[in-house]
Amino acid sequence: MKEIPFARGLHELDGGCLAWLEPDGSWGWSNAGLIVGSGEAMLVDTLFDVPMTRRMLDGMAGITGEHPIRTVFNTHSNGDHWYGNQLLKDADIIATAACDEEMHAGGATTPALIRDLPGRAGEFAREIFGPFDWSDLEPTFPTTTFDSEHTVDVGGVEVQLLRYGPAHTAGDGVAYVPSARTLYTGDLLFIGGTPIIWAGPLANWLAACDAMAELDVDYVVPGHGPVTDKAGIRAVRHYLEYVDEQARQKYAEGVPPAEAAWQINLDQFAAWNEGGRIIQNVLAVYYELDPALTHWSPLDVFEQIAQLEARDGAEAGR
Repeated sequence: MKEIPFARGLHELDGGCLAWLEPDGSWGWSNAGLIVGSGEAMLVDTLFDVPMTRRMLDGMAGITGEHPIRTVFNTHSNGDHWYGNQLLKDADIIATAACDEEMHAGGATTPALIRDLPGRAGEFAREIFGPFDWSDLEPTFPTTTFDSEHTVDVGGVEVQLLRYGPAHTAGDGVAYVPSARTLYTGDLLFIGGTPIIWAGPLANWLAACDAMAELDVDYVVPGHGPVTDKAGIRAVRHYLEYVDEQARQKYAEGVPPAEAAWQINLDQFAAWNEGGRIIQNVLAVYYELDPALTHWSPLDVFEQIAQLEARDGAEAGR
């Protein structure tokens, strides 16, 4: 495996597979992929807004001029992986059925959420999402869905689409190209950033990591962060396993989830960005252990993330 720099733009991997990377990989700065066959190509995910996606498509034009994008695969329902779909509305847009359901249920909710969140949570959301432009967003939904797996022939290149959710979201899917030993994971992998369990259960995400690790791959393109290999899969699994163990212990001790998020020692993961996401991950474990526990609102979650991020930033500056 050759080393792929974590720099904005298009990077060639192997066997007709490429990665479009968006540093620094934090909130909203997601990656995409391009799989090129004879006379056509497949795009794995669009980006968080139309201008970003247009810039990416312009950066791919030297390839897609001869191999047009006829298929798009959205790995999951978070807006930073499909809000640019409208620029490819003539393509066959594929997603898992659960992903499609979440897309239709949520629509383009992120802009309104950011605009309307009050207090510190709103300040934090507008700070991290400030660079993005949704002024001309027209939600464009999948045209083809599948339940567990779906195979696409991209100009002679076999692409296996596999559902591994619910984990990060309800309908997480990956794109696996056996001939190129390349895997596009969506947000089942954050490399250099902290995973966040919006759907869960956490055990499903661990199972997804195990399933991805069993594939024959050299290149692993995460939803956020630099291109990695199976070591990246193991690192994310290690984090999730650790949080699960620690959260279960805090639950058994009767510690409320907010306090648990502050108490769990994440020194071994301190270098990872977005450490404040641990509150949602602790909540995911608590919801599993106590189904009667009232689910927190997005406002409450972002309020806690903002406070935890401020703490982590202060500690990093010492």
